[in-house]
Amino acid sequence: MPRKKEEVLLDAQKITRATTRIAHEILEKNSGAENLVIIGILRRGADLAKRIAERIKQIEGVEVPVGLLDINLYRDDFHSRLDQPIVQRTEILFDVVDRNVILVDDVLFTGRTIRAALDAIIDFGRPRSIQLAVLIDRGHRELPIRPDYVGKNIPTSKEDRVLVRLEERDNCEEVIIEIAGLKRKTARSGGRASGKGGKKK
Repeated sequence: MPRKKEEVLLDAQKITRATTRIAHEILEKNSGAENLVIIGILRRGADLAKRIAERIKQIEGVEVPVGLLDINLYRDDFHSRLDQPIVQRTEILFDVVDRNVILVDDVLFTGRTIRAALDAIIDFGRPRSIQLAVLIDRGHRELPIRPDYVGKNIPTSKEDRVLVRLEERDNCEEVIIEIAGLKRKTARSGGRASGKGGKKK
């Protein structure tokens, strides 16, 4: 039987470097941290949002507000899905009106998760701008959505799976790609799968 090939794309050190670089790029593009708010898509996007905010605080000495966003009820396949989505808690305890919103997610794939997140944010008010930061951009967009800040661009097939594992919830720190068409060697728990069989992002 053929075996599934796994490749580590980012280890803990590279993830730290990527989030630090994204924080610097955000500050450069926005001429500092004034008027910034950060919103992370649950779950691992929210973890990354908190890390980016912490990096900005270390660099600039400014504490940027961080919000958590659940987009399940805004998904364009919500009414067609047979399984009921697990609704998590959206927590945006600040005003987004006329602010520069940094939207953060772990993996950018089709763009449908981001479209849903944009709809959700607009329900809170009209920001001055919404900028997108992602740890991994794997391509295969189905909507005209492009990130402003990217940790790593990777070529994939649609059937590949990209999994992000973070210490906050997985007790390990890595990004791996599982190449499609090969049998997986062992079952591994944790991490968010983006690809065949998972949500379209």
